Amino acid sequence: MDFDGGNGGTKKTGPRYAREPRAAGLASHTRSEFLRRAAGAGASLMAGAGLLPLAGCSGAGGGSLDDVETPSLTVGFIPISCATPIIMASPLGIYEKYGLDVTVRKFGGWSEIRDAAIAGEIDAAHLLAPIPLALSMGLGAATVPMRLAAIENVNGQAITLATKHLGNVEGPADLAGMKLGIPFELSMHNLLLRDYLASGGVDPDNDVQLVVMRPPDMVALLSVGNIDGFLGPEPVNQRAVYEGAGYIHVLSREMWDGHPCCSFSVRQPFIDENPQTYQALLRAVVDATAYSQEAANREEIAEAIAPPQYLNQPVEVVKAAMTGHFDDGKGGTVDEPERMGFDPYPWKSFAVWIQTQLVRWGYVEPEEAEGLDFRGVADEVFRTSDIREMQRELGMPTTDEEYKTETILGRDFDPDDPDPWTRPDIAARA
Repeated sequence: MDFDGGNGGTKKTGPRYAREPRAAGLASHTRSEFLRRAAGAGASLMAGAGLLPLAGCSGAGGGSLDDVETPSLTVGFIPISCATPIIMASPLGIYEKYGLDVTVRKFGGWSEIRDAAIAGEIDAAHLLAPIPLALSMGLGAATVPMRLAAIENVNGQAITLATKHLGNVEGPADLAGMKLGIPFELSMHNLLLRDYLASGGVDPDNDVQLVVMRPPDMVALLSVGNIDGFLGPEPVNQRAVYEGAGYIHVLSREMWDGHPCCSFSVRQPFIDENPQTYQALLRAVVDATAYSQEAANREEIAEAIAPPQYLNQPVEVVKAAMTGHFDDGKGGTVDEPERMGFDPYPWKSFAVWIQTQLVRWGYVEPEEAEGLDFRGVADEVFRTSDIREMQRELGMPTTDEEYKTETILGRDFDPDDPDPWTRPDIAARA
């Protein structure tokens, strides 16, 4: 398999894969810039949260700059709602609360942020959940010990189709022959879309064309007719509805409620060399994730993350995706508060399922797939015990369990019996 490291992620060879042009560029913003440009939104958030944005402030679970080896850090993110905890930890003063001076840096696409994380240009990164697994497994490149420290969000995706298809698509079988966008091949979006297509008897490698594109480009390409639809992150799906370009065919939570989407990831050498910094950074992320999960905070969060330096989206679009009260583009208004959730706990059953799909669709070579230790990889890459410890320290609910049965498109996935899920199984299901 060929990997296109410089221009936007992995590329599976063959005529059914293509890549759309994308613009280069990134931006870097400090917390002070956020407060200047958000016109006071951050200050109201801090007051509401009862947090003080003072560097080195201490309190329950807090810390000081003297407690961490490397207090000044850069954390990368992609401008989608999944990055909410990483972004919100800045205006809420949560990074400072734990003795950190963090600059959040925006990247346009997944290949750029992945490569920056590998090179150590950033200290931690917002990565799609499959990326740390693929890097640690050495898929298509040298092995990189990337660790998934926390899940950023659950659910928060959808299949969005062009308005011209309204009324003509009922299920996956009706997507045959379409050109569909995905944000990256090593993504839950790609893996979920493939499973959805296969459940309707559609071969994702031969019966449709899957095109890798940056999330910011999806709506524009849908609007001009370059694609028939996409499985994208929020608020991209809602933006398509807002622009009149598309409608929401199905939310990803309807495929797999509670599925992982994005992750907060760091390299193992960073953890080894900066253990106190890593603990402080993870503590901040868990704290910010809990804040982001609260329904009462969602509208304020939308106002804070919508501006150009972050998501660069209309506030009403971000609010609709974050609150779950939205127009679906089909003439209806939907109330689905669990459209998007924030839960940092990295269930290792997530990791096992992702690996089965990497095998199923040929991202793992047959000789490498033979005898693959699914649990061994999950135990190495997913830092589940770290999250459990942080949640207990912060007085949050947690669990001692690390694996559970997942219900995906109506089927139960048993992490103790993963092999059946590695088979293509392209057939319409009753």
